[in-house]
Amino acid sequence: MPVALLALAISAFGIGTTEFVMMGLLPNVAGDLGTTVPTAGHLVSAYALGVVVGAPLLTALGSRIPRKRMLILLMALFTVGNLASALAPGYGWLLAGRVLAGLPHGAFFGVGAVVAARLVRPDRQARAVATMFLGLTVANILGVPAATLLGQHLGWRATFLVVAVIGLVSLAALARMIPDLPVDERQGLGRELRALGRPQVLLGLLTAVFGFAGVFAVYSYLASMTTEVMGFGESTVTIVLALFGIGMTAGALAAGPLTDRAPRPTLYGSLAALALTLVAFRFTVHVPWLALVTVVVLGAVGFMTTTPLQMLVMEKAKDAPTLASASNHSAFNLANAGGAWAGGAAIAAGWGWTSPALVGAGLAAAGLAVAVAAGLLDRTGRSAEGASHVVARSPLSGRETPVREPASRASGS
Repeated sequence: MPVALLALAISAFGIGTTEFVMMGLLPNVAGDLGTTVPTAGHLVSAYALGVVVGAPLLTALGSRIPRKRMLILLMALFTVGNLASALAPGYGWLLAGRVLAGLPHGAFFGVGAVVAARLVRPDRQARAVATMFLGLTVANILGVPAATLLGQHLGWRATFLVVAVIGLVSLAALARMIPDLPVDERQGLGRELRALGRPQVLLGLLTAVFGFAGVFAVYSYLASMTTEVMGFGESTVTIVLALFGIGMTAGALAAGPLTDRAPRPTLYGSLAALALTLVAFRFTVHVPWLALVTVVVLGAVGFMTTTPLQMLVMEKAKDAPTLASASNHSAFNLANAGGAWAGGAAIAAGWGWTSPALVGAGLAAAGLAVAVAAGLLDRTGRSAEGASHVVARSPLSGRETPVREPASRASGS
């Protein structure tokens, strides 16, 4: 694999750390800024809002900027956002800093996925994209626990200062390792928007919203399940979250080669496995050692959905893939928010701490249904395209030439 992928993975590590670390720092932030934990929880939503808005907006604005320069600009904005968070004098300023840090998230992964795919042979593109995402998964094993521990001992501001330093390291790595990749002159905002509006692309984004929401219906409440259902102490929460991160990493490693070989079957299999694992978790959560094993499996099958979804969306928007690729991360963050809301609604309704697992299973099944519908549409489209061509044989040379049939004949009318 090209060394340039290391620069993308380092950047993904920093982004993943700042995205998830706030969940572990909420009590510290609330106490320091004189607010409540639920109010501090809006800082998690603020980052997600930045991702949802920033992914299509910044990608559209940078559609004519060379890819390397665009990555550097996005990482610079990410670094400034984390520095602003560290220096925020009050809750409002911290809220703004979190939105600012989230703005480049989706656009960076969207552009980064396109760059990663262009750095390797076509038969290794999914592995290249998965390598970039590996930084995101490692952040959940090392970055988030370490940053949380740092924030608990030295204050939450120290956490964001360290993430800003990671941003500076990422900037240096991007500038040194990423080759110059010019923008295709044919590409522009209009072309990107048309690609984004294709039915197959929209179905891919919808699959991400439903399918990945199944993961976050449980992940958002995993800490509470650890203490309330599994029977572990609060000190074990970090270990359980790290186990989930180990599963994510294993899923990312497996997803690359599987997606290169068969993207749709990989997506179908991972979504089906996710739904079944969530149903199983409803029961295994009461047996501590089985619960821990299921957490690892849940992280693995959940994250195995990301690479095939990313590659399929890029493939269906292949002549203008950047905006579609970035919008996929907006879809993932909508899934984060929607899954957390759905899981929380089940708990608030009095269905118990394990109810988010069944809610998540339903969401994963809905994602699988959308994915299958997209696959059938893909098949129908290819069949119609194949049926619209016949072969004409020249009576003199015997050479066969493809000839497009009239639309009425091709459609069978």
